[in-house]
Amino acid sequence: RCLLKMVKENIVVPEEILSFCCNGLQGSTSPPRAREPGEEVPGAMANPSPARNPTEVQMSQLVLPCHTNHRGELSTGQLLKWIDTAACLSAERHAGCPCVTASMDDIYFEHTISVGQVVNIKAKVNRAFNSSMEVGIQVSYEDLCSGKHCSICKAYATFVAQGPAGCKVKLKPLTPQTEEEKIEHSIAAERRRMRLVHKDTLKDLLTSSPSETELETRDGSVAVPAEKTRVESVELVLPPHANHQGNTFGGQIMAWMENVATIAASRLCHAHPTLRAIEMFHFRGPSQVGDRLVLKAIVNNSFKNSMEVGVCAEAYGQEMSVSRRHINSAFMTFVVLDEEGRPRTLPMVAPEPGDGERRYREASARKKIRLDRKYVVSCKQTEVPLSVPWDQSNKVYLSYNNVSALKTLVAKANWALAREKEKVRMYTLEEDKFLSFRIEMSVCITSSRAFALLSDLRRRHEWDRHYASAELVQQVDDDDMIYHVVSQTLSHENKPQDFVILASRRKPCSKGDPYVVAFRSVTLPTHPASAGFTRGETLCSGFCIWPESEEMSKVAYYNQATPGYLNYVTTNVAGLSSNFCATFEACEKFLLKNKEDLIVRL
Repeated sequence: RCLLKMVKENIVVPEEILSFCCNGLQGSTSPPRAREPGEEVPGAMANPSPARNPTEVQMSQLVLPCHTNHRGELSTGQLLKWIDTAACLSAERHAGCPCVTASMDDIYFEHTISVGQVVNIKAKVNRAFNSSMEVGIQVSYEDLCSGKHCSICKAYATFVAQGPAGCKVKLKPLTPQTEEEKIEHSIAAERRRMRLVHKDTLKDLLTSSPSETELETRDGSVAVPAEKTRVESVELVLPPHANHQGNTFGGQIMAWMENVATIAASRLCHAHPTLRAIEMFHFRGPSQVGDRLVLKAIVNNSFKNSMEVGVCAEAYGQEMSVSRRHINSAFMTFVVLDEEGRPRTLPMVAPEPGDGERRYREASARKKIRLDRKYVVSCKQTEVPLSVPWDQSNKVYLSYNNVSALKTLVAKANWALAREKEKVRMYTLEEDKFLSFRIEMSVCITSSRAFALLSDLRRRHEWDRHYASAELVQQVDDDDMIYHVVSQTLSHENKPQDFVILASRRKPCSKGDPYVVAFRSVTLPTHPASAGFTRGETLCSGFCIWPESEEMSKVAYYNQATPGYLNYVTTNVAGLSSNFCATFEACEKFLLKNKEDLIVRL
């Protein structure tokens, strides 16, 4: 019995015990063989498997005909139910109490899944805030015959923990272990910030756009009245539709919404559309068993190769006199594929006057926001220019990209100590095409004061001899500024360099987080490259400041070296120059000199 218990608990069983037990089962009473001095015990040096994240949930589902549409492909509604189930189970593992879906970020579906293939879903909590937590979900499919694996989508869901009588529960903090978990944990705070300003971003974009609705024209295409695509359907919430708390399962609501949205899209194109993306959405309230859910859908706008369908879910009980409760609204993007899998050109939509025209304009604004989020937020650094165009409408996503790139660099695990001079330590990180460096030291200053001093580039020249001047070009908001920086360093063209830099600063989201000041290059129409300067670029750089005590802080500067800066970096790493150390020592003197004179405005 002891042996079986050890095996079940994955405990390595020494050979002598195993041999003794086996001999005993065979009727032998021979004692175990004595080992020679220094002889290794087999299995004693075996490396234990890495600890698994306690919140991680894995789900594998075989796609059966009952899960598919008319094309034999997995219904997106069914996939959404599985995604929500896995994410909820992960959230409840961490919270230790019931959790409800609060929101879901954009989901982009890269491939379809066929009958007989296996859907693999992995969900785990990235970060816990006060009463809410972010759950990351990865979905892939597996072909059992060929062994092929392919990614389907990646999603982020927010769940809220609920105690007795629906009261919110304060969550315990989550401690990330692996490099990947540390990166996701750090960037989760930025994603949360972006969710909170999502409505304001849409409002600002609509305010800056023309109020008149301009209909697109296409050769040979007749506009279809949007009213012809309208769908309304009602569903009765039964016990199988509810979760273990008695509330309507969030995944079930999403599946019903996807169903009516597909019908609306089909009425426009008279074909079978494919769902490509779901816009970020929020659940506004719960519904229970016995509720009637009214689902409404209409095509808001039709672009050349895609269309946006708006869906609304409302709930009411048996009493019709009671007003309906708004449960959720979502916006789904559909395409129609030809036989070769290419998107077909779609008919135009003629919106209804009033609300229809408003939805038409909002759909265009959401398309721009989706493109910004997809190609600015999730882009790979090696696939985009170093300097990205600055636009007021995409400021949230450029700021997110700026801070998350620095946080990703900070969370890397393979930093190696390259040089150490007195209190200054220099580390390097070699990755593929990039060489990054980090310089850090401890300074007798509060972290909030160091943060305020180092985030103002107009004072950088006081301690960094490479800076000649820095002009504040645009105060975007309290946390983001754009500077025009002139450098003392001459380029290979024997001209001084200049930069247009977005500076994004963040205060700690929770205990243990650093103060962050991130820099990256942007392009501004008001400040084009001029003949008197060589326009330089910075990809990812900035400061992280951690409090070590009430009066001590660890200040670290990070930089992902660009080609024009690489020679200068390698010279310092190799010990042929001490410019970095001298500059950071000057930074320490600057902080100490100004720590008492600064009036912190945070």
